[in-house]
Amino acid sequence: MRLEENEGFLSLGDDSNCGRSEGLRSRNSIIISQATNRSIFSSRISPAAKKVGFMLGGDEEEFDEEMDHPLLFTQLNELFIVGEDVEWKETARWMKFEEKVEDGGERWSKPHVTTLSLHSLFELRTCIEKGTILLDFETSSFKHIIETVTSLQIANNALKPELKEKIMHILLRRPLHLTKKSRGRMAADVGKNCCRGKTVLSKTTMTELSERPLKEQLKNRFKKKIPKGTEVSNILVGEVDFLDKPFIAFVRLQEAVILGALTEVALPSRFLFILLGPKAKLRAYHEIGRAIATLITDELFQCIAHKAMNKDELVAGIDEFLDELTVLPPGKWDPTVRIQPPKFLPSPQKRKAMLFRESKSHCNRSLQHPDERLAHGHPHESEELKRTGRLFGGLVNDIQRKARWFWSDFYDALNIQCLSAILFIYLATVTNAITFGGMLGEATDNMQGVLESFLGTAIAGAAFCLFSGQPLAILSSTGPVLVFERLLFNFSRDHALNYLEFRLWIGLWVAFFCLILVATEASYLVQYFTRFTEEGFCALISCIFIYDACKKMINLMDYFPINWEYIINNVTLYRCACTSPNIGNHSVLNESMTEVYNSSANSSIIMMHQEFVNWSQLTKKECLKLGGHLEGNSCNYVPDVTLMSLILFFGTFVCCTSLKHFKASRYFPASVRKLVSDFAIIMAILIFCGIDAFCGLETPKLIVPSEFKPTNPSRGWIVFPFGGNPWWMYLAAGVPAILVTILLFMDQQITAVILNRKEFKLQKGAGFHLDFFCVAVLIIVTSLMGLPWYVSATVISLAHMDSLKMETTKSAPGEQPKFLGIREQRVTGLLVFILTGISVFLSPILKYIPMPVLYGIFLYMGVTALGSLQFMERLQLLLMPAKHQPDLIYLRHVPLRRVHLFTFIQLLCLVVLWILKSTVAAIIFPLMLLALVGIRKALECIFSLYDLSWLDDIMPEKERKEEEDEPKKQEIDTSDSEDSELMYQEKGPEINISVN
Repeated sequence: MRLEENEGFLSLGDDSNCGRSEGLRSRNSIIISQATNRSIFSSRISPAAKKVGFMLGGDEEEFDEEMDHPLLFTQLNELFIVGEDVEWKETARWMKFEEKVEDGGERWSKPHVTTLSLHSLFELRTCIEKGTILLDFETSSFKHIIETVTSLQIANNALKPELKEKIMHILLRRPLHLTKKSRGRMAADVGKNCCRGKTVLSKTTMTELSERPLKEQLKNRFKKKIPKGTEVSNILVGEVDFLDKPFIAFVRLQEAVILGALTEVALPSRFLFILLGPKAKLRAYHEIGRAIATLITDELFQCIAHKAMNKDELVAGIDEFLDELTVLPPGKWDPTVRIQPPKFLPSPQKRKAMLFRESKSHCNRSLQHPDERLAHGHPHESEELKRTGRLFGGLVNDIQRKARWFWSDFYDALNIQCLSAILFIYLATVTNAITFGGMLGEATDNMQGVLESFLGTAIAGAAFCLFSGQPLAILSSTGPVLVFERLLFNFSRDHALNYLEFRLWIGLWVAFFCLILVATEASYLVQYFTRFTEEGFCALISCIFIYDACKKMINLMDYFPINWEYIINNVTLYRCACTSPNIGNHSVLNESMTEVYNSSANSSIIMMHQEFVNWSQLTKKECLKLGGHLEGNSCNYVPDVTLMSLILFFGTFVCCTSLKHFKASRYFPASVRKLVSDFAIIMAILIFCGIDAFCGLETPKLIVPSEFKPTNPSRGWIVFPFGGNPWWMYLAAGVPAILVTILLFMDQQITAVILNRKEFKLQKGAGFHLDFFCVAVLIIVTSLMGLPWYVSATVISLAHMDSLKMETTKSAPGEQPKFLGIREQRVTGLLVFILTGISVFLSPILKYIPMPVLYGIFLYMGVTALGSLQFMERLQLLLMPAKHQPDLIYLRHVPLRRVHLFTFIQLLCLVVLWILKSTVAAIIFPLMLLALVGIRKALECIFSLYDLSWLDDIMPEKERKEEEDEPKKQEIDTSDSEDSELMYQEKGPEINISVN
């Protein structure tokens, strides 16, 4: 135990004790923690910063490590006069932010940022200087602490011996805690109080403090919100009439222990601050108590409080806290306003890093050239992309890196969150397989159709999830590949070539080129895929996906036209009847009639004998099946299927969006909101499937093949490589294979780069070389079987990752749940593709899902994709006057005209990509994707590296500097270098969802 004792006390009502705060005490200044510069009158670092830097120890390389001290729960108890007696009441508490007991004393306020008067901090500093300090005190009893502190003050003549019993009597009173009750208990209490006519005051607070936790502490529901391992700091302040000088103590326990019923939750206490004194100005003790609570809630001061060896080091910590304050003038701000907690807080490691930089320099930091802002690293530089210089060296490293995680990839999936992810991604995968299979069947005369799409998706996807380096990626066919398949089929038909054989040889050449790229570690080139390239590709695919979803709905409107000619007043004139055909062969009619009768659900047909049929009683389907004719002016009436389909389409989109946003709403407990959000897509499908079934309209339903046979009977399941085309076509296939290789490489690696961005906090590493190797092998398999080619689908993969996001289950009141990473495993993807494979046999169930509902899901994913792009954010700026533009971080550093120029160039590239995709020039589409990297490199001739560091990522070889004689730009503040992370924190992990 270390003891620090100073004689002399603080007179809270005397202005002379804080002369340097003269003029500030009467003002209501608001203090907000923010880094500031040191004094301009001295070139030396402040003694407080030097002392604090020495206390914290360590090097700047250790800043990213977690703090080694537990989270603190701080409780403020104040002394109140009740009749002729006094009692302790809990008036406020802190985890990250302050919660006050409202004036009614029955509810907690919303968490808010603490606002303090500057004078209370100066008063607190004096309290620490003049009070009793016990550091690393060993005890398990609050009574022992009080006895020790009072004895020390008596020994130092700071306290009269006869006052010891009074102080102990006051401090050992059992405090009254505000415990949150269940809704049922609250209703019971209200009924009880109403029956009695008045509220019965509790008398339990008059008893002595219990040495053991009480039942209400152990059952306090608030404890569920407190993370495991949290410790407590207790603050007790109040005024009494028998003291003429303040009684002050600050205690740090050697081992955290539970101090009986002192705290509202049964958690071990680490710190205690006690302040009793004579009557002072209004709420002086309350404000000092809030000041020490706010101070000890600060992460940096917590480190100091844990490591301080004496009183001077604690005072240095307070001085360092004061050095980081910004004062808001009282006339420009209402101090009674409660500031809402921010979504994300700055990291304490950054403040510590700044402290060390200042402690190592005796002057202001040197000027930094703007273009060197991001000169120490690249977003995609990682261990996975380091070149080994050996053939297949990167592949070997990927296998070794991922092998140790292989078994954990299975048992890490034991969580209910994975179930919702499987259902969601399964529906998205099935819909994509049907949509793509249908379009591929139209483009290739059913040489590749829906069944081939299902089978290929199941085989390729399951194999990839089982052996790849990034099993969270979901394989799918892509729009650019569909364009190539259409061109290839048309070329083969026009030149009398065997399409599947020619395609097989192209696939073999593609696999060969891909293996060469794997052997030479070409995945290293993904370092050149900056945000410019990624967003251009993602925006294009997202727009294609939204366009296709809307196009499907328009085609449906053409198939089920709206009845514009229908007039309800003429309903009595409309008729439609079935008339008999002129059939001479009655045996055919009798056979058909028997079949209709046996299959009819409602036996509305009355057969008197085989030669008589009541045609007027036949349904439309029965009439047409028997060869009858429909006559009448209402026979072409079509029910309003279009309107119902639009309701299902947009309703699904709105429902999915609303349910996903429901997680951040204020209704229902967090567990309920999370469950609803995780199953949002499933709930939306069930809701609108029920609506469709209730209305009874024949909207188009999901169609799944019911037989395991090739879509085109003229082909088999194995494609033979010889005999269908001339021998020289086997060599000529290498030419189009080059374009396909470029396309697949760009498509696969852009998706891989996005999936493995550092903001997703993946722990098991990436596998760029292993993933592309798996794609190459699967291309051989799918080519031999005549199935579509597959690469990682950006939209479904990122939707997969989004459904597996992990967040803290316990967070302090007012604190946003922290993003912990992605639940990395192989099971969800594997089961998705297994279910996709057996979906061929699930047609009796899947046939009830309306297609407009699935189109609505596609629209939802496409719109979500565009909404996450910074490109769309900059497009909106084009339509906003400057005064209405949001405070985006890059607008602080880059002139608006240059932001617009960058956006315009990116938009122009998107338009060119769309034109190439939609015209006969689609064959060069892969080259245009590759050209995006070159265009981005050329932008360095238009924009400075400093501007590009804010608008985009810096490409490799960024270390080039401008001429020495060029005027240097404005100095960059250290805090600005962290603004990019702040921008990320404000928006959360950026998921650039695109659609393949």
